[in-house]
Amino acid sequence: MYNNSMNSIEISQVATLPTKYGTFNIRAFKDEKEKEHLVIYTDLLSDAPVVRVHSECLTGDTLGSVKCDCGEQLDFALKLIAKEGGVVIYHRQEGRNIGLLNKVNAYALQDKGFDTIEANHQLGFKADERTYEIVGFILKYLEISKLRLLTNNPRKLESLGSIEIVERLPIQIPPNKYNEAYLQVKKDKMGHIL
Repeated sequence: MYNNSMNSIEISQVATLPTKYGTFNIRAFKDEKEKEHLVIYTDLLSDAPVVRVHSECLTGDTLGSVKCDCGEQLDFALKLIAKEGGVVIYHRQEGRNIGLLNKVNAYALQDKGFDTIEANHQLGFKADERTYEIVGFILKYLEISKLRLLTNNPRKLESLGSIEIVERLPIQIPPNKYNEAYLQVKKDKMGHIL
């Protein structure tokens, strides 16, 4: 247990995780809301390591959904840090933090013609309910004060507070017929740099 300004965060030991991408170190962080976030990393010796804050997406990351680009972004990030060193923070805020049940309900609304933001609004949520306090805590815990952030999302650039972002690294995933409109909404309505 680690006491800090976020009350108490439970932190696991470090374990080794061999994967199809390479061998990583992993550590879990349980926040005060009982959400468990995973840090997947290799070499942290760089002055400004590559960091990907990857928001949980069960459908894309695990089931291979092509309605979004999440699984492909995670794949890209893990390949990059296996090669260059760095960190992926697997941020457990499913469906932009509306949860899996509401995400499926939002998918049902999207099947009726609503875009992702309109579907969230129909369910009583903001376009994006995510918060990033635990990410800042994790980076400070890992003693990362400067980084190269792997993202297209301007909110992630703004959310890291006192952490110096020396470079934004884009993740360009080619659209497909199922996610083309989704990516356009991210660009036009959420300001993603695509």
